[in-house]
Amino acid sequence: MSPPDPKPTFSLVGQMLRTPEEITRVLNSLVMRGEPIISDLGAGTLLFRSRLRFVDPARAYMILERSADEAANKALLARPRATFHAEPGGWRVEFAAADPRPTGAPEGAPGIKIRLPEIVAGHRRREDVRTDAPPQLELRCIIDEAGVMPFDGTMANVSKGGIGFLQYDPTISLEPGTELKGCRIYGPDGDSMVVDMEVRYSQLISLADGRQVQSSGCRFLNLSAGETARIETLFGLKS
Repeated sequence: MSPPDPKPTFSLVGQMLRTPEEITRVLNSLVMRGEPIISDLGAGTLLFRSRLRFVDPARAYMILERSADEAANKALLARPRATFHAEPGGWRVEFAAADPRPTGAPEGAPGIKIRLPEIVAGHRRREDVRTDAPPQLELRCIIDEAGVMPFDGTMANVSKGGIGFLQYDPTISLEPGTELKGCRIYGPDGDSMVVDMEVRYSQLISLADGRQVQSSGCRFLNLSAGETARIETLFGLKS
């Protein structure tokens, strides 16, 4: 069992960490800082709030403290997999982990044992200037149209850093690292363009009218010069 990294660091701008060493470093930083770990288990109606207590990279598991809300503990333990996030010092760190189960006597105080995530996503808030789509433009998007289960959403805004923000049904959750194939974005002229995206993080948000939607920050993949120019035009990013 390796001790937590004594010098935690969060140099995670726009990164998807995939190696066990990188993932362990970030998780141990959360342990050292005592950062709250949150998982939305009910479209905003049931939140699991806890802290990471221990990380064991050799055996590929970690231990979470039990939540003060017993209903949240039961909901998490009933799931095969859940998405968690933490927000240390202006960063947002997100990951999905599988196979939650109660700890046993050899593992000390009661907690929840869960497998280490395979991917950790990180970004700093407002890393790039974001530009909202003009109110008269409803940029409808068929998300993952070339994938297994396409669904409708809206491209709400983009940044010059190559990140788009999708909004969609609050009952759907896209995990960090998910690749969305052939997303079709419809412009105001009725034409459409097709792009691939990679999910960086997701969170439940409330709109001005009180509705809740899932919002995912997604990186555009392999855009051509022409596609980049068209996106910039659609979202008013041309200087």
